[in-house]
Amino acid sequence: MAKEPKPIDELTIWDDAKAMIQKGRDEGIETVHERLAQQTPHCTFCELGTTCTNCTMGPCRISEKKPRGVCGADADVVVARNFGRFVAGGSAGHSDHGRDLIEVLEAIVEGETKDYKITDEAKLISIAGEIGVDTDGRAIMDIARDVMDVFYADFGSRKKEVSFLSRVPQKRKDIWAKLGITPRGVDREIAEMMHRTHMGCDNDAPNTLLHAARTSLADGWGGSMIGTELSDVIFGTPTPRMSTANLAVIKKDKVNILVHGHNPVVSEMILAAARDPELIAEAKKVGASGINVAGLCCTGNELLMRQGIPMAGNHLMTELAIITGAVEAIVVDYQCIMPSLVQIASCYHTKFIDTANKARFTGGIHYDIQPATALAQAKEIVGLAIAGFVERDPRRVDIPGEPIDIMTGFSNEAVIAALGGTLDPLVQAIASGDIRGAVAIVGCNNPKIKQDSWNVKLTEELIKKDILVIVTGCVTTAAGKAGLLLPDAISKAGPGIQKICGSLGIPPVLHYGSCVDNSRVLQLCAALANALGVDISDLPVGASSPEWYSEKAAAIGLYAVASGIYTHLGHPPNILGSETVTNLAVSGLEDLVGATFFIENDMVKAANMFDDRIKAKRKALGLSE
Repeated sequence: MAKEPKPIDELTIWDDAKAMIQKGRDEGIETVHERLAQQTPHCTFCELGTTCTNCTMGPCRISEKKPRGVCGADADVVVARNFGRFVAGGSAGHSDHGRDLIEVLEAIVEGETKDYKITDEAKLISIAGEIGVDTDGRAIMDIARDVMDVFYADFGSRKKEVSFLSRVPQKRKDIWAKLGITPRGVDREIAEMMHRTHMGCDNDAPNTLLHAARTSLADGWGGSMIGTELSDVIFGTPTPRMSTANLAVIKKDKVNILVHGHNPVVSEMILAAARDPELIAEAKKVGASGINVAGLCCTGNELLMRQGIPMAGNHLMTELAIITGAVEAIVVDYQCIMPSLVQIASCYHTKFIDTANKARFTGGIHYDIQPATALAQAKEIVGLAIAGFVERDPRRVDIPGEPIDIMTGFSNEAVIAALGGTLDPLVQAIASGDIRGAVAIVGCNNPKIKQDSWNVKLTEELIKKDILVIVTGCVTTAAGKAGLLLPDAISKAGPGIQKICGSLGIPPVLHYGSCVDNSRVLQLCAALANALGVDISDLPVGASSPEWYSEKAAAIGLYAVASGIYTHLGHPPNILGSETVTNLAVSGLEDLVGATFFIENDMVKAANMFDDRIKAKRKALGLSE
């Protein structure tokens, strides 16, 4: 029998979320929390990873009494198969995002769009030099065409390694070569993982997991990195700026449009349309004071970083934003978009608009956004939102709280510029112990965990220890709402971070972008390792996803570990049904790639484990505490 939903105080640490959960319950609107209760208890076999549905001789469930499936696969093989496909799904998601950016670059190069342009020519030239494209005396469009061709080839099967391995320390590349996990092509590794996990193929769990690592590396150093870098080229490289966050960024007197998903290709056009003087005038004609665009999840992060638009919330706030009753339209692209949003939008005047053929939602209004017509289509969508403003029921509007100020926009380029154009000051700060190390906290919310309680707690515990924190994705909103994305937050940090961040006027927690932008963290670690002449695994760094839920988070975690970064998860993936797979993940990878996963649901203990790791790495580098 399903359990009753938990009391609201157990679901979230945020007052704005509590208010909207209560409003939803009062109005009979079902959210993620009610649906979780309906779905529990969960299937034990699925949680352990010991259910196999890869052929129709099954499905099979592996247990002590029934240790092998119909084909003869044991728990090790079944768990490894499932985890490999899980990682392939996550790698496909972020990498396909990268491919979409190449397609926009192609439209620019071919003259098929006037709506998009190359905004950061200097970055394009820099990237071209890194991947072997000649730039001397050449027109920018000729350079862009060659960059496009190189990146398209990174998705194929003919190369020996993806192009951005030019950034990877040689010691790390040697480890990958020895293990046979050098990423060759994004689509190649994903397709091979699907082949390996077909019945009758790879039936050695460690071998399957090594290819899972290779697949994730093709994402981190290939698809995701391409997505990040080309977003900067097309829309601009982020620089520090101020903005605001929480549900109070939704405005009672304005036409409110929320952009949600992961790809800035659509949301940048929605923002451009919302700034059109003619559409603003139309909004005023229907009684609004203007048009307000706010972000959810990673599309929100993309616009926050580059344009400073406010953040309405992260994953578990998406339904609640609609429940305010003040949202005219929610415009989505893909990934992390709950289908329930369509149903909740239908309870209000809110238009739910999907914009990608690879992410259609039954009941939504569909626009197939294409580069050649993107701005015109975006203007139509904004027009729908304006028309919807007159349908709003003022009696059902409830926008809780007040906006919270945040500082955003810390790309690698922005950090290096703040340091005077070189990483030397950061290296010196680490050497002196003012910054003892760094941890990237990334990813999601999971309704099984009190919303953002682990994300915020781990962040606070780390900065106390003079460990700099970088945040991406949904952790961004959590850190912002907790007041940690402001320079004043150094008062919560140790004396070293107070000294360094105080002198630079920056927060102790740096917002590094959307979840695809974890590739910025890889690039930063590689640059530090190259500057010191060491491997990434030698650095006093770590990564964490406390409240993760998605396939993409698993891929991110695995490419971090495979790159040599000690990585924390707040709860385990579905692998505990195999001792072989579990032991390899939490200990065996250390010997192979110089890093490993660790699982810990107590954030104080997790921070202490990072602290111990950083102490050991500092000692090995000859750095004092």
